Amino acid sequence: MRTWIASAVVVASVAPCLAAPAATRLAPADIQKTFFNGQPFTSATPSNIKFKMLFAADGKMSREPVGKAGVKDSGTWKLDKTGFCTTWKGSKPNCFTLVTNGENKWSVMKGMNLIGEWSK
Repeated sequence: MRTWIASAVVVASVAPCLAAPAATRLAPADIQKTFFNGQPFTSATPSNIKFKMLFAADGKMSREPVGKAGVKDSGTWKLDKTGFCTTWKGSKPNCFTLVTNGENKWSVMKGMNLIGEWSK
């Protein structure tokens, strides 16, 4: 019995060390440097609708569907103190944060909700 309890304590103390590293939120300057530089990247919704995204340094943005699903659109972007905000034509502004989600992948978050994934 004591051996079992000692084994459980060892496993419980080692398990947190084996967990995946915590996601890192990108600072607004890093978002601009990585994505808002006029270079295209891929965005995918949680339902896996993919877009080619382009955020220009002048504050304009566009998206084009990669497949048959999705709608082409354009709008504007700006950085805020925790991330960035977008305004698509005919829509109200929405603000998001970006967190790392693997190599060359980032999760687009609105609060605690996953909005999409960006990749390069």
